Amino acid sequence: MDKLYIIMPAYNEEGAIEKTVGDWYPIIERHNGNGGSRLIIFNDGSKDRTSEIGKELMKKYPLMQMIDKKNSGHGATLLTGYKYALKNGADYVFQTDSDGQTDPGEFETFWENREKYGAVIGHRNNRKDGFSRFIVTKVLKLVLWIFFGISVTDANTPYRLMRRELLEKYIPQIPKGFFLSNVMLTVLFVFNDEKVLFVPVSFGERKTGVNSINIKRIAGIGLKAVFDFWILGSKMKKNKKQKQQDGNN
Repeated sequence: MDKLYIIMPAYNEEGAIEKTVGDWYPIIERHNGNGGSRLIIFNDGSKDRTSEIGKELMKKYPLMQMIDKKNSGHGATLLTGYKYALKNGADYVFQTDSDGQTDPGEFETFWENREKYGAVIGHRNNRKDGFSRFIVTKVLKLVLWIFFGISVTDANTPYRLMRRELLEKYIPQIPKGFFLSNVMLTVLFVFNDEKVLFVPVSFGERKTGVNSINIKRIAGIGLKAVFDFWILGSKMKKNKKQKQQDGNN
């Protein structure tokens, strides 16, 4: 049976973590991979009781783990989680966040398409996470079109199912310290013509906790991302053109 790893980064989510785990754990039970599947929370140096609560939940949910790590940000934590899943033999890696904004009821559509596509990625529909986040997504779509020549509705959605082969192929291509890991993975998949299905998903409002990304920080990340995208886009286009020329010779 296919072994599924659900990866959730967490930072100061003491108010949401118990409900989120309770909501998502039935997915792991349903697709337990003969006991090999796991729901793993990667605690990114939280300063509240996220870790303590998570470790208590492990007594109730045997296929769930709480792993503590030093704070390194959302993108770096995702890469830590993906590499951990691959190292431990996951056939499929699903990523969502631990703040309770995503709906586990929409997962089965992703799972049903796992054999047809290398990745099934959500795009947030009817969003309730604020107008500023909506604008950021629209700007990101434009930036990716400018620098990579690809059109992606929502490249950073925290609702994605990926085959291990795809992650093994593309994770090494993400620059060290790159903050927008999910964005870069989406770009690499689409740019290299991998089979990717985009599915609309709902995205609710945050009911507890504090959003760690404010407008000032978004602006700072955005400026750095534009510079990184310019360098990466130029390199990727050059490599792709060279491969096409080699194939014609």
